[in-house]
Order: sequence, then structure tokens, then C-alpha cells
Amino acid sequence: MWTADATPPDFTVNTRPSVDDPMTAPESDSNGGEQNPRTRDSTPFRFEFASPTIRFGRGCVADLDAELERLNCERALVVCGSTVGSTSAVIDPVRTGLGAELAGVFDETTPKKRLGTAFDGLDRLHETDADAIVAVGGGSSLDVAKVISALAADERSRGDIVAEFSETGTIAVPESGLVSILAVPTTLAGADLSQAAGVTAAPASDGSGRIDEELGGGIGGRELMPAAAFYDPELVATTPESVLAGSAMNGFDKGLETIYAANATPITDATASRGLAALESGLRAYGRGERDPETFETVLEGIVLVQYGISRPGETTLSIIHAFGHGLTRTNDVQQGAAHAVVAPHVLEFVFAQEDVDARVDLLADALGVGANAEPAAAVVDRVTAVRDALSLPTRLRDVDGPEPDEFRAVAEATLADRIVANAPPGLDPSVDELVAVLEAAW
Repeated sequence: MWTADATPPDFTVNTRPSVDDPMTAPESDSNGGEQNPRTRDSTPFRFEFASPTIRFGRGCVADLDAELERLNCERALVVCGSTVGSTSAVIDPVRTGLGAELAGVFDETTPKKRLGTAFDGLDRLHETDADAIVAVGGGSSLDVAKVISALAADERSRGDIVAEFSETGTIAVPESGLVSILAVPTTLAGADLSQAAGVTAAPASDGSGRIDEELGGGIGGRELMPAAAFYDPELVATTPESVLAGSAMNGFDKGLETIYAANATPITDATASRGLAALESGLRAYGRGERDPETFETVLEGIVLVQYGISRPGETTLSIIHAFGHGLTRTNDVQQGAAHAVVAPHVLEFVFAQEDVDARVDLLADALGVGANAEPAAAVVDRVTAVRDALSLPTRLRDVDGPEPDEFRAVAEATLADRIVANAPPGLDPSVDELVAVLEAAW
């Protein structure tokens, strides 16, 4: 043991210098060729990332009470979904790890991430007199826990909060007074090292009557970053394969995007590269049926590393693959992991084919173990496809509950409007027609 897909509503992007920047002009290398003009080694950058305390290893949730004591917290409310709440292999170790500090269990989160659910969780927080939250499960539970934490510090009426969300799609996060969160992820999508959370609202789901239609949005702020995150392979191993595989593809794509994102840094290059290597090895082993503790440790280590530093104050390294994922899941009933599985190889082919686009293919190839290939772009796409296929995930849009071809333009427009497209590799300026072509290739 060692210790160490919602977008923030108002991030900005620190883009890398253009090719015309004299600091990044090509120079001859020792072999007489040209170096990548945007090499991170010579480019100034600013990196700000407030990492939670990270606990990793089998049985690490046994130290939940010790971490609460470090945070000067005395009572923790467990926030999870009904499946986690009724699965003894997951909830019992958490209960034991909290011991006398367990204030109660709120097991009502759902994949919808409802604002109304967060209000119910806030009521339970007050009823149990809890001063901390232990979020257990996938991204849905972690996101709802963050919303509960923000609501606990918000002195406005619920009506005013709902009105703000209805008008803006977000809720202002107070700068102080939030309840500390300890994250215990059981999937691999990566909401645990994030300072953002998705949230939705259904008509009158909060009881105020101010919401007339289905709304989607999110909240973001450095205050939402969990205080600690516990990565316990034994708990992750209990997650159903269908859920784990989809979340793994989502997390795997975070590593890909972090390397070619416009705001990549040498720090995230290092963590994402090491993380992708671990994931490539671990996920393919998982696909071969290897379910030993070492496989789960390798996969979980990879997920921690590809997440590290990607959710930063005012920015994120999520890019065009995740924008497609958002476009598909916001306009159709497609599961996020399935969306990523279907489109990722086609998005990469599109990006790599663009002239004057710095997609950092060589670094991706090295991270995925295909750096010696004569055609690194094709080799990267093949390796990503191999990981996807090892997880037995969908390969075509027609095989998931997604859009029909006559809806592709609407999905492409939603994808292009996603703010994280601004993080696409330098030089990439896609059109709606080009994004439609990607969806057609994925069909």
C-alpha cells in the first residue's frame, strides 16, 4: 500500500505555442531530420493540480477512519447506488473501515445524477449530522456526492439554486464550507481525481416546480476535488464485467487525449504515458480472462496515472473523443463507455489524417508499445482497437441504442459545440461535415 465525462462549466485552455512561435521553430536533430516543433521539453508551461491524498492497495479501505481523523472529521455519510449498498463484498469493507465514524448510508444515486437526488442526500447528511462524505461506486455516485458537498455550503434557498441551474446549466460552487469527500471508486471511468461533476434535472424533480423539461449540466471548481481517494483492487474486482469494461474504455481514452491535448504538459505526458502502458497490458490481460489480483492492480494503477493532472483549475485535458461521447450520450440513450468504444478508433484515424495537426503520434505509439512500427499512426489505431475488442465492447453505432444516420448532423453539431473541443490537438479545426463523416465510418 502506498499513499500519495463532466466538463467544468467555465474552463479556459492554455494552448501550446504555434509553429510560428520562434521558441518552437524546428531544429535539426542528430540524425539530420527535424524535431517536433512543439516538443514539451522546450515549451514554457504552467501546471497546477491539487491532488487528493491517494491510498492504493488491497484492503486500503480499512484506513478510511484514519483518513477521516487526519481531516478532523468525525462522522461520514456513505453515498452510493442501491447495487453497491446491497453488495456486501463492497459495502461491508467500507463499513468496517469507517467503524464508529459511520453516520449512515444514502444508497439512492442513479446514472441520471439528478439534482433532486442530491437534495435528498443533503437532507440525509443533515439528519445524520455527518461532516464528511464517503462516495462509493462509479461516476454517478461520485458526482452526486460532489453536488451534495456543494449544496451543503450553499446558503441560498433550494428554489434559487434550481432557478440558477435552469437558467445556466450549472450551480455556483461556494469557495468554503464544503463537506470533505473521500472517494472509493469501483469502476474505471475516472471521476475520482476530478474537480467537476455532471448533474441533471427532470421536470419538477426537485419539488420546486421550476423545471419544465429535462436539463443537463455540471458544476466545477477546485473545492470539489476529493480530499482523499482509495483505490482498492478487491472492491473493483466485484464490479460486473459489463460495467467495468465500458468504464475502462472511458478511462483509457483519457490517457490518449491527455497526450495530444492542446494543454498537455511534460508532467501529464509522463503520467499518461505510464498509465496507458499499464492499461494496455492490464486490459488485454483482463480481456483474456485473467482476473487475478495483479491484473486488477495493474489496471487500477493505469487509471490513477492517466487521471493525474487532467482536471485542473480552469481547464481539463479531455478532448475530441470525449466530445463525441458527450454528443452521443446527450442526444441518445447510449452508454458512455459504449460510445467511446465505438468512436475512438475512427476519431483517431480522422485526427491522424489531418495535415499540420500535432497529434503526437510517436509519443502515443511509444506509450502503447508500438513505437517501432513503420506506420505509427496505423499502429496506434490498431492497438486502441485491440484494447476495445479485448473488452468485448460494441464496435458499430448501429449495434448500440444510438442515433440513426439521419440524426448524425445533430450529433456532430452537439459534438462541435462542446467546449472541450478547444483542447483538440493544435491545428485541428473540424467542420460539422467532417464529424458527420466520422459518425458514418462508425456506423
